[in-house]
Amino acid sequence: MVDRQAKRYAADIMTIPANLDGGFGALIGLDMVEFDRAGARSVGRLTVAPEHLNPHHVLHGGVMYSMADQGMGAAVYCVLGEGESCATIEVKIVYLAVVREGVVECESRVINRGKRVIALESDIRNGDRLVAKALGTFAVFPIPAR
Repeated sequence: MVDRQAKRYAADIMTIPANLDGGFGALIGLDMVEFDRAGARSVGRLTVAPEHLNPHHVLHGGVMYSMADQGMGAAVYCVLGEGESCATIEVKIVYLAVVREGVVECESRVINRGKRVIALESDIRNGDRLVAKALGTFAVFPIPAR
């Protein structure tokens, strides 16, 4: 049985995907542009700026990693039930090509929803070019009473 405080907390966290433009995502300039509950997926975009580049003048891997983690978190909300919350367990990423400019888009989707673990994947593209691929898992747990 979920108590009243937990239900309020659930209502708060279930609105997060609609407002993912704030917090850490805003810090790096990530704009969550799509949240598809039926398809259990999300899409985020970032316009590459000088502050995103590493000393070699290419997009820092941490930016792409953050895009995948944020996108996966948004996609997880598509499949959470009432009284459930989540947290990242791990994310693995493979960098396939350098990015120097333009828009980077990350599409994340749920590939398996277990009772306690959700598996996801993200494709990160710069135009039509796949520049990184990520695989992650998120833990599912009951919302703690507040």
